[in-house]
Amino acid sequence: MYGGGYIYEEPNQRAGMPAATQEDPEMLAAFEARIARGEKIEPRDWMPTLYRKQLIRMIEQHAHSEIMGALPEGTWITRAPGFKRKLALIAKVQDEIGHGQLLYNAAETLGKSREAMINDLISGKAKYSNVFNYPAVTWADVTVIGFLIDAAAIVNQVANSKGSYGPYCRALERICFEESFHLKQGHDAFIDLATGTPLQRRMLQEALNRWWQPIIHFFGPPDKDSQHTEKLMQWKVKMASNDDMRNQFLDQYVPKIWELGLTLPDPELRKDSASGKWLFGDPDWDLFHKVINGQGPCNQERLRVRQWAEFQGRWVREALMQPTEQWTAPAA
Repeated sequence: MYGGGYIYEEPNQRAGMPAATQEDPEMLAAFEARIARGEKIEPRDWMPTLYRKQLIRMIEQHAHSEIMGALPEGTWITRAPGFKRKLALIAKVQDEIGHGQLLYNAAETLGKSREAMINDLISGKAKYSNVFNYPAVTWADVTVIGFLIDAAAIVNQVANSKGSYGPYCRALERICFEESFHLKQGHDAFIDLATGTPLQRRMLQEALNRWWQPIIHFFGPPDKDSQHTEKLMQWKVKMASNDDMRNQFLDQYVPKIWELGLTLPDPELRKDSASGKWLFGDPDWDLFHKVINGQGPCNQERLRVRQWAEFQGRWVREALMQPTEQWTAPAA
């Protein structure tokens, strides 16, 4: 569900290959010709420094978002209305953690260890999706996450599953297959509230009002503010721009929301008939950057949870890493 969306752009990990080799014009031309032919790049293939660096950044942040994204919904497992909803939420949270593991595996093929990625996450150095730094106040918040944020993530993941890096594409193919279940689960819960009692509809409307701005932020700032979009799209690291993905999401889901008699907290939101593009009010990009840089309402709380989990599970990881001959079975 959670990956994709905006990927924070800043210089990150070292590429792991000599710069002089990576900048060889003949090798670069051959690399770009392969991508133009639609071939997949595999871990042992030569790749430019920027390609490797941006893939690590993208896949790592996607993995972190899957792990952190399980937290707001996970807190509602015991409070979900009814046994059926509890079971569905347990299955969904389990899937998201599994998606994170798939993505860490894919990022490791590019030369950064899982330990380094986790350390960057729990130290606050690594970034993850803005939407997982907000609280799930009511059950209606969970339904908005399950329906609309899942839908937004799927827009990104389906596009990037057709990208150029083989391990990431294969991971996304499996993730997208499982996301079809998540989207149905979220849609079902959303519709249930939208067609429920006046109190349920009001609760859903309030949740929709809270989440609309973070959802608009999810795809990131306008393309004009993105540093590497053109080159990354040429290399098929990124398969669609921030603005295009946001417009695709709005095109698919705003009509569904309006059909249910719900409103959106943006009086300027409308579709321009001439361009076919959605227009919306100022989404306050300063707030977005504060959240993505650790100043959101739940940033510190979510990091503390991950730090606690890392500490509590350390003994298990250390035991698993011990050579078999050093392991002694506990006494009966």
